[in-house]
Amino acid sequence: MSLTIEVPYFNSYFMKRLADVPYITGDVATRTAFNDQTNIAAGSFVFFNADASVMILGQTITGTGVPADTKVTSLGNNGAGIKITLDKEVSLTNGATYLFNMVWSAPQVKNEDEDWYIEESRIRGGYNNTSTDFGVKAYIVEDNDAQQRRGNSLIYSGVLNSRTGINQTNQFSVAEDITRSADPINGTIQKLYAEDTNLIIMQERKISRALIDKDAIYSAEGNAITTSSRLVIGQIVAYAGEFGISTNPESFAVYGYQKYFTDRNRNAVLRLSMDGLTDISNYGMSDFFRDQFSAINSTGKMVGSYDIHNKSYVLSLQNSDESYKTLSFDEAINGWTSFYDYKPSTGFSSRGNYFTTNSSSVWMHYADDVLRNNFYGVDNRSTLQFVFNPDPTRTKTFKTINYEGSNGWEVTSLVSDETGIDTGGTTAPGHIDTSSRIWSYEEGAYVESNVQYRAGFDRKQNRYTASIKNNTPTPINGEVLWGTKTSGIKAYYTTVTMKTDEFTDEGGLKELFAVGSIYSQS
Repeated sequence: MSLTIEVPYFNSYFMKRLADVPYITGDVATRTAFNDQTNIAAGSFVFFNADASVMILGQTITGTGVPADTKVTSLGNNGAGIKITLDKEVSLTNGATYLFNMVWSAPQVKNEDEDWYIEESRIRGGYNNTSTDFGVKAYIVEDNDAQQRRGNSLIYSGVLNSRTGINQTNQFSVAEDITRSADPINGTIQKLYAEDTNLIIMQERKISRALIDKDAIYSAEGNAITTSSRLVIGQIVAYAGEFGISTNPESFAVYGYQKYFTDRNRNAVLRLSMDGLTDISNYGMSDFFRDQFSAINSTGKMVGSYDIHNKSYVLSLQNSDESYKTLSFDEAINGWTSFYDYKPSTGFSSRGNYFTTNSSSVWMHYADDVLRNNFYGVDNRSTLQFVFNPDPTRTKTFKTINYEGSNGWEVTSLVSDETGIDTGGTTAPGHIDTSSRIWSYEEGAYVESNVQYRAGFDRKQNRYTASIKNNTPTPINGEVLWGTKTSGIKAYYTTVTMKTDEFTDEGGLKELFAVGSIYSQS
């Protein structure tokens, strides 16, 4: 039986089907005979004990009283045993063991729809035209066929062109130069980012770039002098600076030509831009990041994202014990501007809006119809800490504090610098002056004898002012009046902490433009 199949270019293929023989798995069975069964004619039933093994038509039987090449022709059950017919006369011995096996010389059909082979093929179907064949069979010998993990290497497949229908993504030809390896001493590749005609390769201890679809020959000074378009991944060239991305690719974020990421191994937060690598953690925060990176264990994360609304890089340092620090870096001032009271799983920007996710939801920030300082459904208070340090070489008494901005700010802490500790083995702490809490304008309002008073900030000409009340618990040596008997804080400098209160327009706009203090020299 043959079959003609029409294919493009009118080539003819004559298919032939294999012999129609049932597919047999090749199981082997052993059974014992029931009683003595003498001179049982071909086609008559013989009986065997039951067994868990499977018997199949066409098996051969061997044993005492059975001629060679005797085959099973039918199967049946007989209570606790089995009855079969054979194609030859046999005599069985009670209790003797007989072996059932498969002997096949003809091909077997496992799937009848696929049981075809090409008998003849002619180009354009012409008589005696050239026959097609499978062609050259290329092969290689792989001496080491074990699986390998090459964490510092890149490999690329064939092309994918959806417009023309070409899809060669499953082709990795070893005859072509399709691999590129970075220096293994710099660790594994953690992140790849394609930018125009460059591929940025981020290893644990190094950041490099490679040309895409071209290669360059460099002069002794490092300048590219010629290029060719024969290579998909060109020469790998490292950026200046011994920095990488450690094992935290989740810290990567990009906006325009600026890429941000962390290097935990070197206690650094980095920016990669047109001028190369810059350590932005040195902008007033080197001590902070040194301490935070050292505290994060191996299972901690550093989640980075770009806030397109505020034009800032947001970095969340998260430890496995649920502690975290989330802060932002602003390119406009080249500094770290704020800490935040939320712990994102991821963050991203889309169409001018900034989104973050937690374990269950996606949240849009800066929305007009939601409360300010409300992150993931929890209200938070804005906190600002700064230092008054005018005329730093003179001792001063800070008498008042004032600010310009919105109603709703209070002073929660106002602390002087610490005096020195005497030598000689004393463990007594140095002296510190503190102030009691200064209430906000609305929060500190009270009425006495039908007269309105303010216990904290009072407002005059849209400026909020309050006296600083001394709350020092112990006097300094030789001091006659201290604590609430005096006003003001004696210090070279004083550290002030201001917060939004929980009373005035909660969730509303709270602005703070400037803070000042009136002081006298001691």
